[in-house]
Amino acid sequence: MLLAYPLSVHAQKRKNLIFMISDGFGMTSEAMAREFMRYGNEDTMNWASTMDTMLVGTSRTRSSSSLVTDSGAGATAFSCGTKSYNGGIGITSDKKPCGTVLEAAKSKGYRTGLVSTARITHATPAAFAAHVANRGMEDLIALQEIGNNTITHSVDLMFGGGRCQFLPKSHDDGCRSDEIDVLELAKRAGYTRLADRDAFDSLDTASVRLPVLGLFAESHMSFEIDRDEKEQPSLAEMTTKALQILDRNSQDGPGFFIMIEGARIDMAGHDNDPATHLRDILQYWEAVAAVRKFVDSHSDTLLVSTSDHETGGLTLGIDPQYEWHPEVLAPVRKSAELICSEMKRMSSDKLRDHVVNSVLPNYLGISDAGDGEVLNILSAATSPTKLCKRMVGQTVSARAHIGWTTGGHTGADVGLYAYGAGAGGLRGSYENTQIGAFLARYLDVSMGSLTKALVNEVTEQHGFSDGSSDSA
Repeated sequence: MLLAYPLSVHAQKRKNLIFMISDGFGMTSEAMAREFMRYGNEDTMNWASTMDTMLVGTSRTRSSSSLVTDSGAGATAFSCGTKSYNGGIGITSDKKPCGTVLEAAKSKGYRTGLVSTARITHATPAAFAAHVANRGMEDLIALQEIGNNTITHSVDLMFGGGRCQFLPKSHDDGCRSDEIDVLELAKRAGYTRLADRDAFDSLDTASVRLPVLGLFAESHMSFEIDRDEKEQPSLAEMTTKALQILDRNSQDGPGFFIMIEGARIDMAGHDNDPATHLRDILQYWEAVAAVRKFVDSHSDTLLVSTSDHETGGLTLGIDPQYEWHPEVLAPVRKSAELICSEMKRMSSDKLRDHVVNSVLPNYLGISDAGDGEVLNILSAATSPTKLCKRMVGQTVSARAHIGWTTGGHTGADVGLYAYGAGAGGLRGSYENTQIGAFLARYLDVSMGSLTKALVNEVTEQHGFSDGSSDSA
């Protein structure tokens, strides 16, 4: 079944489409954040989040290769309107490049943008502007994103992390496997390049000309709970500035299309780190609120938000108690990622004192830690990093009576949200590919001719090893 427009909306002029992806964000995550915001205040019993007020349906998340998708296949379903296998980026299940809604919009004169708190070459943003056989091929993705591909459709605006992927391996901050300086190529292609918070703040949205490339971290941007606001802009700030720039630069054309990702919601879910998961959700809410404000003043604009999948199998309430405690999350001050990184740099003779006097009371807000909790954190410090993060996160989770079934993704349906002109056309339960079809129909673009043009696109990265990719 294809999604249909209400006749009243179909007849209206359509201009801008803002597509937001809350990576790894399930319905239980929304409930957790909502209850955190209203705990201890009975007067807020009917309070709803900005997401709650625009819920229109659900999205089904399976990929072509599994009932549990990864972000590459999940984002490709949205970008191409077709199923792909886990790990595929802008590519069909038989490994053929597929034209994306962003590329189709660009070819029709729309301005385009990608914003993410992950590396801009990570799976979700990549699936809208690149075509590779494996999501780990980020060297090739970086080149394709700036237009070094068959159809040379560079993205007009990119804000996020991942600067190292644009620098040659001989550079002190480079993480490419080759000596290509993609930042220099971007400069030659006319990109205004931003490397830090100061450059972001000083960017004049009234005069800047596209294209713009802002990379504000070497790899992923910080979790919101760890973010130094003097060093990195927030997702909401990047969103607001991106909309201002695209709006101003699309006045003489059909409009703009942008994909905005709250990426680190997912990564905190992988870590089973509830307080960090929460803070990135709340920041995503702020970004959504900023978009809604934009939509309210632009009647020709639609906001659509959904998730590629749920992460962690989050449960509010663990056996046998019928309860959970949102107040436990309030005093947490650092992510499990940062805590583990810090502990692993500690000498063994200082570790116990650090755990007892800093990690538990100051970082996790646990002032009455039992012997078991102390031993758990000490054991985490000497465990592999992935396990360390989950052990730290689960220490907080146990106190809050929050459970997790996995450190990976689940096959659960996710929420579908919409606001603005045409929102009613999304009411119901849909396959993720149908949402991709909706995006294309809303913009009145077709990906078919682009798919044909991409037949000779290079989708394999020379010397790539599967072991270098992740599965977030």
